[in-house]
Amino acid sequence: MSKKNRRALPGSLDVAGSPEDERLPVGRSFMYGLQHVLTMYGGIIAPPIILGGAAGVTDAEKGLLIASCLFIGGLATILQSVGIPFFGSKLPLVQGTSFAAVATMLAIVNGGGGLPAVFGAVLAASLIGFVITPFFAMILRFFPPVVTGVVITAIGLSLIPVAGNWIMGGNAAADDYGSMANVGLAGLTLLIIVVLSKLGSATISRLSILLALIIGTVIAIPLGMADFSSVLDGPVFAIPTPLAFGAPVFDPAAIVSMLVVVLVILTETTADILAVGEITGARVDSRRIANGLRADMAASAVSPLLNSFTQSAFAQNVGLVAITGVKSRFVVTAGGVILVILGVLPILGRVAAAIPMPVLGGAGIVLFGTVAASGIRTLSKVDYRNNMNLIIVAASLAFGMLPVVKTDIYHQFPDWFEVIFHSGISSAAIMAVLLNLIFNELTLGNVRKNASVFVASPPRMVREDELEALEDGDTFVGGKLIAADGNEVPIVRVNAAGNQTTSIHISSVDRVAPDTPAQGSRTIRKGFRR
Repeated sequence: MSKKNRRALPGSLDVAGSPEDERLPVGRSFMYGLQHVLTMYGGIIAPPIILGGAAGVTDAEKGLLIASCLFIGGLATILQSVGIPFFGSKLPLVQGTSFAAVATMLAIVNGGGGLPAVFGAVLAASLIGFVITPFFAMILRFFPPVVTGVVITAIGLSLIPVAGNWIMGGNAAADDYGSMANVGLAGLTLLIIVVLSKLGSATISRLSILLALIIGTVIAIPLGMADFSSVLDGPVFAIPTPLAFGAPVFDPAAIVSMLVVVLVILTETTADILAVGEITGARVDSRRIANGLRADMAASAVSPLLNSFTQSAFAQNVGLVAITGVKSRFVVTAGGVILVILGVLPILGRVAAAIPMPVLGGAGIVLFGTVAASGIRTLSKVDYRNNMNLIIVAASLAFGMLPVVKTDIYHQFPDWFEVIFHSGISSAAIMAVLLNLIFNELTLGNVRKNASVFVASPPRMVREDELEALEDGDTFVGGKLIAADGNEVPIVRVNAAGNQTTSIHISSVDRVAPDTPAQGSRTIRKGFRR
């Protein structure tokens, strides 16, 4: 094959001229790579801030968690974009700490396990996810949009109480907890996000959350609501210390709960690989998906050893590839290098950890709400006609929200049960998978069409070519089409091959033989329906 012909195949793997294999100048690569980092920076530092706050760690330790997440995210991004044999999709995918696991990890922390139990659950569940990666295509069918949409929506909704706690100040024992000043600062941060998102600049709009965090913090300083006294406590440069919070603790219930999240992450990463493949024009086959998922799970399994959490592709960066048109995977590699550099500067993590809680709460409303909205968008693509998908969504979301709105609902249950079902994400996911199996996979005992109040009524439709055959004044009564002059219009049956088989309801006025409509008369074709 000539070089010219090879370049005509942009979708093939490792073929010269493929858009994702384009190499830009180093300066431009790092400039575009920095844009990727800024786009996802707010999302990647939020999980360690949330979990560090729940675990009661110091600001210095919270800074270490943030630095570790940046460091591992950078390494995972490089692995995913550059690729080595059997690892990495070689596509422009940015990796980082997954938001999908936050609610479940919070449940583990609040259940008394602390960060070591979180790290143990992430490590074990990721190893299981790595083992099942080659077979994931077989179980992917059990995670259709009706399931993944419920899970993503539940993730966002489960985190709303976290935003509420931040808005009030983050520390229920503090004298100013829930004060007008705290709530007002959160509201101002939210307003800044709205204003920045409304501006004409696409770049500012995409960075609205990060910019609002900075502006909100600057406003809080003269009000005495921001404390940066501990920023200089600790090294400026340091490689993340392995097992800084102790050896992982392996709790079976926590592992089961985290495994549900890992399956969701595998599903989301598969969708991101397919999406970025469509955007870049790259050929995405089962081997490429498997390589990408292996990189995902390998990074997730290593991350707890370096004080980080589950890794997955960031969907917002997939959107950035589409918006900018820069499809080179090496641009994302440059972004990964930037993340690694940020990860060895723990002072930046301590600066992020000093952001006032109400400022984080204002941003959290949008950040967590966006996750829920993404799930709702997925659910909007679900077909609700002549099936029980509506009850799957309704029951799963309601079941998932029970431990969110009533946190002590499972306090009388065994510890292993409470760890699994105290998480809204785990509860919703388990219920959605089970109901999907019952209603969509198992055909035994399925109700008749439209036999349930939960089955949405199908919309009525008329084909355009059928509509063109009608005239003003035509009426359809008792299975007969009556013209305005009172004569019946023949309805001609058509078989699958498109051949006329018979005419029905022919009026005596037309005197037409069953298979031969009168010359010049109108007929309506009763078409074959699959």
